[in-house]
Amino acid sequence: MTTRKELTELLDAVRAAVPQLRENGTEAEEKGRVPEQNLQLLDAAGVFRMSVPARFGGLEVSAAEQAAVVEEIARGCPSTGWNMTVWLTGALMAGLYPDEAQKEIFAGGSVRASIGFAPTGKLVPTEGGYVLNGSWAYNSGCHAADWDCVAAMLEHPDGTQEEYIVAVPLSELSIVDDWDVSAGRGTGSATTVAKDVFVPSRRVASYEGIMLGTTGDRWNEGQAGRNYGVVTFIMSMYAAMAVGTARGACELFLDRLPGRGITYTSWDDQAQHPLTQHQVALSANKIDAGAALLGKVLDLLQERADAGEAPTTEEKALIRGRTAFAASLAKEAVELLYTASGASVIKRNVPFQRFHRDILGFSLHALAQVNVNLEVQGRVLLGLDPGTDIL
Repeated sequence: MTTRKELTELLDAVRAAVPQLRENGTEAEEKGRVPEQNLQLLDAAGVFRMSVPARFGGLEVSAAEQAAVVEEIARGCPSTGWNMTVWLTGALMAGLYPDEAQKEIFAGGSVRASIGFAPTGKLVPTEGGYVLNGSWAYNSGCHAADWDCVAAMLEHPDGTQEEYIVAVPLSELSIVDDWDVSAGRGTGSATTVAKDVFVPSRRVASYEGIMLGTTGDRWNEGQAGRNYGVVTFIMSMYAAMAVGTARGACELFLDRLPGRGITYTSWDDQAQHPLTQHQVALSANKIDAGAALLGKVLDLLQERADAGEAPTTEEKALIRGRTAFAASLAKEAVELLYTASGASVIKRNVPFQRFHRDILGFSLHALAQVNVNLEVQGRVLLGLDPGTDIL
């Protein structure tokens, strides 16, 4: 098991990389993917081993520890932070496949696994497995991924259909470079395509089994300590990414402040203006409030994992609401500082504008939209069913 010293060294290495990650932000946006240097820095720190089980050479660290790393990465580069939420969740999902598949996916002790949640693929049974065809848009981090966990439908002889999650090496897929966007461009969330790809049965698992953690034939079935649930885990990492992005934006705002006045007024030092002081304090408190709320979620997840239990339906709904709200507070903090930044903030060579665009874009993701998640939480608080099975 990973020692406290190893975890401290990992986090210190990531913190040391933050200035370079931030400097590479322009390259990430121009190339439409995470720069190679970012990957090398994070790989050297051990980041891509965090969700890999210790038996395969991974670090197998807790959700809270992974969230702390995601926050630091997003503080440097929001797009790289976003991709980390995906890659870590993909690795968690890989740990829900049968042992034979896990040995294959985790063979190197370090892995980046992207995800295509939309069931836009089709499986056809064949000897020893299935033939996969389909395409998956918004496939974040696919250019740098080792594996892709994609959703596909299987039609049974009686005409009924069932959804599966299929683990496929990226080398067996093609990528369509169609990621031309105004926010989160550095995530490289392009479309991946499978054409007559053979997938052995060991790498095909039911959607329900993956989401509920009930897949069998695996060494860690029912294991306590690290079974967090796919949706609750990715929502927690998303909130950590948003908090980190907001912290980075706040640092960038403060870095630009010295020597700035307020144009067309007698104020030659913006920092002396009470409104600026109020805005900075309000933003900082929104960020810290979001982080504190996320901390409560992570404590709950770990408490349930340590007990070998899944969160209840009500707790899962609570987690969706709280993590989305925490991320929304972070977004509000960035928006507030953006309005206090002056017209020069729109220049592309000013990093703050990218942090602003990215966090606004990320908040539009279907699973991240705060009003949708608050509805889910509010329903169970009112004694109703959550209205969704995406928990």
